[in-house]
Amino acid sequence: MTKNYWHFIREKVDWPVFIGSGGVLVAFVLFSFIKVEAVSNFVNKGFDLSIRYFGAYWQFLMLATFAVGAVLAVSKYGRVRLGDALKPEMSYFKWVAVILTTGLGAGGVFWAAAEPMYYFLDVPPMHKGIAGGTEAAIGPALAQSYMSWGFTAWSVYGAVSAIILIYAHNHKGMPLKPRTLLYPILKERILTSKWGTAADIFCIIGAAAGTIGPIGFLGLQVSYGVNSIFGISDTFLTQLIIILILTGVVLVSTLTGIEKGIQFLSKLNVNMVAVIAVFLLLLGPGVFIVKSFFTSYATYISEFINISTYRGDNAWLGAWLLFFFGWFIGFGPLVALFVARISNGRKIREIFVVVAILAPVAANLWFTILGGSGIFYELNNEGSVSGPLAEGGLPSAIIAIAEQMPLGAIMPSMFLMLTTLFVVTTVDSMSYSISMAVTGDDNPPKTIRVFWTLMMSAVAAILIKIGGGGIGALQSFVVIAAVPVSILLLPVIWYAPKVAKVLAIEQGIVKKK
Repeated sequence: MTKNYWHFIREKVDWPVFIGSGGVLVAFVLFSFIKVEAVSNFVNKGFDLSIRYFGAYWQFLMLATFAVGAVLAVSKYGRVRLGDALKPEMSYFKWVAVILTTGLGAGGVFWAAAEPMYYFLDVPPMHKGIAGGTEAAIGPALAQSYMSWGFTAWSVYGAVSAIILIYAHNHKGMPLKPRTLLYPILKERILTSKWGTAADIFCIIGAAAGTIGPIGFLGLQVSYGVNSIFGISDTFLTQLIIILILTGVVLVSTLTGIEKGIQFLSKLNVNMVAVIAVFLLLLGPGVFIVKSFFTSYATYISEFINISTYRGDNAWLGAWLLFFFGWFIGFGPLVALFVARISNGRKIREIFVVVAILAPVAANLWFTILGGSGIFYELNNEGSVSGPLAEGGLPSAIIAIAEQMPLGAIMPSMFLMLTTLFVVTTVDSMSYSISMAVTGDDNPPKTIRVFWTLMMSAVAAILIKIGGGGIGALQSFVVIAAVPVSILLLPVIWYAPKVAKVLAIEQGIVKKK
């Protein structure tokens, strides 16, 4: 590469942000090398404190973000077109596919299969008097999984914050970075503000840690799967090869650019999900799945406030609902950056409907197809899913469910491929978003994207090699990072409507008073 290119890279990178975020991740790995148990204990204490003191605030933040976005979408401000493009750069299907696969990530298979089963066997505490493992437990189990991956959770993925990001970037020339969420408060001072630097660092740490975790779990879980299916040894070498394959696919996508790589992977991902879903609805327990979806959604909607504001059992909340909420918040700004990047020219109403309504409904339907199938098989053959789930955790559940499906000999392999595809898409999207966050460029240099892809994959492999719960600790670390990130997201609720009003006046949708 030429001298001019490297000079361009040096000029583009925000070095305090790069060193601050990368340094924390490197320090995490180094301390894990020295004493992983101490790191795990430290993270667990931080996790518990985060849930105890910020859990109720997160529940409020989720509800408020969704409510503000819904009001904007149904009002006249919903017609406001964001950005400076005359028409969107992506087709509607590709746009939805990218958002859906980026948001679902590794949860698209393993959690979709296992989470409803966990709730089915041990009914969430807000549904008192319902025995686990019975037909009465189906509605509450699926409704709880809908809440974890539902309207309020997805709303922090840019349903409202994208308004500020697109406005500040495309209309005011601000960099496409997490700190730009503070533009309505700090204006041009965000370019040099220490608060802005801190915002970028915390958001990158949350997203990077949240991406490294699934890479590591993919290595562990797919290794378990190929051992169960093909008898290949479940060793670190197998896990490393899986991570290397994933990294190679991501790098190919990176080098082909967002217009080809990410769009192609997302479209392939969604098409594969659609084919499997139709196959199971037609040849699997289709009637049970459809019935369970509608009855459980009725429970989800009717108990929406009760489930989303439940405060009765802090230990359960930390293990389940608030764990997922913390994950969505930790990822929130970086996913919102990505949504803003691909949504130039879209209307406020479009973005809200896709991010906060269409994506969660599609995710919930997919959870019903996988998790509902597992519940169906468990009801008809007690222990066929719950047994493997208790013994081997998430990867065991999807293998046990897939083996009971039509074409059970090949379905486990199909789901391992689908899981890998989900994680590849997420890693690709997040490396792009993190690269934007450290450069402020909506088309960051491929060198930076390659670096973050390699770094996250390397950290995942190292933590697997160390063992002792390093990957699990990193998963919990995302929830700790969600504390400062959630504070950053609070002003969005107040300022996004103000930005929408300014644009509505400029576009002649409302008259200036």
